[in-house]
Amino acid sequence: MTSIGTGYDLSASTYSPDGRIFQVEYANKAVENSGTAIGLKVKDGIVLAVEKLVHSKLLVPEANRRIQTIDRHIALATAGLLADGRQLSNRARDEATNYRETYNSPPPLKAVADRLGLYVQAYTLYSSVRPFGISTILGTVDQDGPALFVVEPSGVFFGYNGAAVGKGRQLAKTELEKLKLPELSLREAVIEAARIIYLVHDDAKEKEFELEMSWIGPESNNLHVHVPKDLFDEAEAKAKAALETFE
Repeated sequence: MTSIGTGYDLSASTYSPDGRIFQVEYANKAVENSGTAIGLKVKDGIVLAVEKLVHSKLLVPEANRRIQTIDRHIALATAGLLADGRQLSNRARDEATNYRETYNSPPPLKAVADRLGLYVQAYTLYSSVRPFGISTILGTVDQDGPALFVVEPSGVFFGYNGAAVGKGRQLAKTELEKLKLPELSLREAVIEAARIIYLVHDDAKEKEFELEMSWIGPESNNLHVHVPKDLFDEAEAKAKAALETFE
């Protein structure tokens, strides 16, 4: 039974007769129109990489970053509507701060992902609001080791070894599945992440993009920081070379 165009897509609080909430599905479409974001959980840390599409040559480089720090040891990368991503990153920071103040200890990523998922899901319940058009990748290295979660526009969240969201997620997932993630070092993961982002961008090569990358691991003292420039430049050069070989 199709319900498109019959009014069931006008409100996030209305089910269609076949049990779908179209507003949430439309939010997922907004994510699919965005640049790709990937996360890799390897043996000693986390690497995040984002394909940030540049819509104008007049934009200041490295402005409006899509990878952000939530707590000193927690990273967040988004795919979807940029303003929604800022709102969710601010909420995630509030949740992390609240946990730290309440329990006097660094917030575990699962607790932050759980609270953020509840917040996102609340926006699928009422007709006066719309779902967030954003998928969020959260990564950390804490006392339990590396962890990676994805929060989707429906509010559901899952733990991953390798995650991809955005326009090129299918190709990115295929490439991630080829990697032996538990055996990769952090530096090897940076090289692979850059290669995958350049590979998935090749389908939209008429558009300019910026590569954003960050990591959490022993080399950063388990804090979330941007990948060092020398390693970033090396990864980007190898990604471009691999793309030429692939073609």
